Amino acid sequence: MSTQKNSSQQDENRLIQARKEKAKRFLEQGIAIYPNTFRKKHDIKPILDKYKDLSQEDLEKLDSVFVVAGRIMALRSFGKVTFFHIQDHSGKIQVFAQKNILGSEKYNIFKKFDVGDIVGVKGPLFKTKTGELTIKAEDVELVTKSLRPLPEKYHGLKDVELRYRQRYVDLIVNPKVREIFIKRSKIVRFIRNFLDARGFLEVETPMMQPIPGGAAAKPFITHHNALDMQLYLRIAPELYLKRLLVGGFERVYEINRNFRNEGISTQHNPEFTMLEFYMAYADFTMLMELTEELFSSLAKDVCGSTKIPYGEHEIDLTPPWNKLSFYESLEKIGGLRPEEYQNYENAKNLAKKLGEKVVEGEKLGKVQAKLFDLLVEPKLIQPHFIYHYPTDISPLSRRNEEDPTITDRFELFIAGREMANAFSELNDPFDQKERFLEQVKEKEAGDEEAHFMDEDYVRALEYGMPPAGGEGIGIDRLVMLLTNSQSIREVILFPLLRPEG
Repeated sequence: MSTQKNSSQQDENRLIQARKEKAKRFLEQGIAIYPNTFRKKHDIKPILDKYKDLSQEDLEKLDSVFVVAGRIMALRSFGKVTFFHIQDHSGKIQVFAQKNILGSEKYNIFKKFDVGDIVGVKGPLFKTKTGELTIKAEDVELVTKSLRPLPEKYHGLKDVELRYRQRYVDLIVNPKVREIFIKRSKIVRFIRNFLDARGFLEVETPMMQPIPGGAAAKPFITHHNALDMQLYLRIAPELYLKRLLVGGFERVYEINRNFRNEGISTQHNPEFTMLEFYMAYADFTMLMELTEELFSSLAKDVCGSTKIPYGEHEIDLTPPWNKLSFYESLEKIGGLRPEEYQNYENAKNLAKKLGEKVVEGEKLGKVQAKLFDLLVEPKLIQPHFIYHYPTDISPLSRRNEEDPTITDRFELFIAGREMANAFSELNDPFDQKERFLEQVKEKEAGDEEAHFMDEDYVRALEYGMPPAGGEGIGIDRLVMLLTNSQSIREVILFPLLRPEG
């Protein structure tokens, strides 16, 4: 295998060297290899959409010259004529170059161009004998010389990491990958429009924070030299957004980058994108309805239907969705009896039996959450709201009025993974301070993901925060769902990877 890899590397090095020699000869002939003089006037896709169904006779009547630019993706030369395809950001089109039209000098220069070079083309449209819409080149200019060959069989590469590491090549040769990121942009734009139309204000909050808060996670640590202080990359914007509720903004949202110093998997990347929004005078049940409306209307917009394929399943996002309390889900889906999860020793022993580590002194709610992760979450394929989580694992959520051991919180699960987390916000400063103190005890006992004490946030609550509902939605996982992508790395342009070598 290593011999084959070395041989392939040697072949690539020879091709690169040959292209560098060609570039040198171009320069010696006075041909610019990186000019900035060609001005593109047309995108390829609109040309195809508008003219692909016209007959040759109708195309001849157009009397139009199109000026396009793109990367050469394929070349077929037949002596004095050449067919090649160029690709821009919108699509791919065939070009016909002929020595009699370009002239001997220009055609001979063009014949030295390579697959991967970026060229500018001017000419009218016609159709070949096979009916393919084609530009008849009246001029072809080198815009950018490519010194590295494109992989010939890129779709067959088994080295998935190479695709992520060299995403620029992945985007060039794999149209499906480009479509994922075009759709991702469309998803984010739809979410903004959806919230803006409902009176939400988009805001920005600090990414470097003196106290990380808003989630249970281990933070990344950095240092500010001028102030000589330790800072943390944010794990969530929650506590800053709720400070804005105190300040009088009643509906706010942020589409934000979060950083969590945790493992990497098909569902986790240390740097990821979240939507968080907060709505004064609302509770978690109202957010369920808003979430159903957002997801279903988003699916219709970007996928054309509320029924979408995901792996081997068809996910139906048509409201209303299934709703189960946390404890109901342990019984009805996890198959547990109350005595198995409500008794601490029984729950701890079962978690250990299932391969989970249980830290000494860990609260019952945390152990129950581990049982949920193992026995319930993977089975939640169709949309499920799981609500009324234990207070032990919900340090920022409002307690339920009738049962203070649970909170008015839900998590949304689709395709066996968490998609959203929401709750009626805790706005009682006395209760919030006590919850923070409990988290501090857990941190001192060794829980690296426990929440920090945030005295300023408690002070903000003492000024009075209106009752509110708040929610976080993982944008990356949402894009995975709507693009039928099985790994989070497929939907992040540049996922974190180990250094090469």
